Amino acid sequence: MELTRDDMDIVSALLAALADRVGKDRFELWFGPRTQVVWDGHVLAIGAPNQFFLDWIRANFRTAIEEVCLAILGQRPALEFCVEVPGQSGGVASAREDGIAKLPAGCQSSTQSGVGEMVSFNGQGKHDAAKTAEVGAAAHTCRVAKQVEPPPTPAFSPRKFASLSSFVVGASNRLAMYSAEMVARNPGQITPLFVHGPTSVGKTHLLEGIWSAERKAGRGATTVYLSSEQFTSQFLEALRGGGLPVFRRKYRGVRVLILDDLQFLTGKRATQVELMHTVDTLLRDGRQLVFAADRPPVELSDFMPELTTRLTGGMVCRIEPPDYTTRLGIVEYLSGRLGIELPADVQRFVASRLTGHARELSGAICRLQATSEATRQKISVPLAEEALGEMIQHNTRVVRLSDIEKAVCKVFGMEPHTLQADGKTRRVSQPRMLAMWLARKHTRAALSEIGAFFGRRSHSTVISAQKRIDQWVTLDEPFCMPEQTWKIDEAIRQIERQLTAG
Repeated sequence: MELTRDDMDIVSALLAALADRVGKDRFELWFGPRTQVVWDGHVLAIGAPNQFFLDWIRANFRTAIEEVCLAILGQRPALEFCVEVPGQSGGVASAREDGIAKLPAGCQSSTQSGVGEMVSFNGQGKHDAAKTAEVGAAAHTCRVAKQVEPPPTPAFSPRKFASLSSFVVGASNRLAMYSAEMVARNPGQITPLFVHGPTSVGKTHLLEGIWSAERKAGRGATTVYLSSEQFTSQFLEALRGGGLPVFRRKYRGVRVLILDDLQFLTGKRATQVELMHTVDTLLRDGRQLVFAADRPPVELSDFMPELTTRLTGGMVCRIEPPDYTTRLGIVEYLSGRLGIELPADVQRFVASRLTGHARELSGAICRLQATSEATRQKISVPLAEEALGEMIQHNTRVVRLSDIEKAVCKVFGMEPHTLQADGKTRRVSQPRMLAMWLARKHTRAALSEIGAFFGRRSHSTVISAQKRIDQWVTLDEPFCMPEQTWKIDEAIRQIERQLTAG
């Protein structure tokens, strides 16, 4: 049976996805050059070098292999596990006719007289999978081993894609979430959808959520999700190996194409040209395109103007770093998912002191749990202050009291040094209280130092201001100024943005 490039692409994609799911190091150990994979269009066979490898792969990776097949092929094919025939481990039989690789006649599956291509993976990671997949010109002669069901509890849990239902919505991401839900309900309604923002604000979560929704709706076989680096690697492999028609059929025939980390294509003109033609084809057929990058299309340097125009032709949504309310929701969700009980005051402490992303908040919660178990203390605010002190310190740059005053005055349109004067009107007193609260959050200044800076106030005044702002944040009370009424978390976010920029 002659091997086709379609078979090669399928096996390459399966191996790349499997490496992504189980991790590079683990993949290299168990699926290196000695382990081979066969796909004949109906059955997926895994050839192991010995019985030990065979039993371990079957027991520990079967679920992951099935999940990868479902994602790539849209089905769970029959799996067969093979070992080398005794006495033939010293060499590898091979056959070639007219440059096309074939399996030796002696290597047959239990259900097919001939099998498709056998491909090995050299362990360079998911992004190099397409570059390193080789046509199975040489294959182990194998026999089908008696299949044994894996143990009830696998040794690991395969990576699962995120869902839209687990995305915590707030002011910083509401438009992007709404757009993602529209795409999931009715692919092609708004296309392309382009989501951008700094790292770890939820872009990949939304893309995975769209993919999961398509799969749940039974459209997983016509939906493709991959990184821009994977797209580039597979395109270059197809270009070098003469498989460009197959590559184009694969990606221009999908219903939904989801491409992450688009900034990776900066300076890669050939890949940009290929992507532009792919985008044109899919848009012309009313298909759905979803992209994500760390900046908006117009700021992608060294991008073709024609491609940039196409990327901006649909819905472009920015996701900001999460505000306090969103961070609080993330903390509540993560603690529940991890099975860690966090008192409400600890949740508020974590959300207010760590202003970064969900991964940072997850790390903080895990550290709290570990510290609690190690010290046999209940999780409390004092314990959180001790356990998370280093994270909080590294979370922000060195901020001076004068920086805070300058940022507050700029956001509220006040004259410099107003907060150091004796004014007691609401227009001055409320921003001053907020400035003191921010000073406690972003600096190590003593209470007396903060009070002295902001108009020679006492340390008890600073404590009172901190409690007052904490109450406003907790109750989400409005922050009223003569010119404008602010949401308290929005006011804080604007001031902190000035501190970051300054």
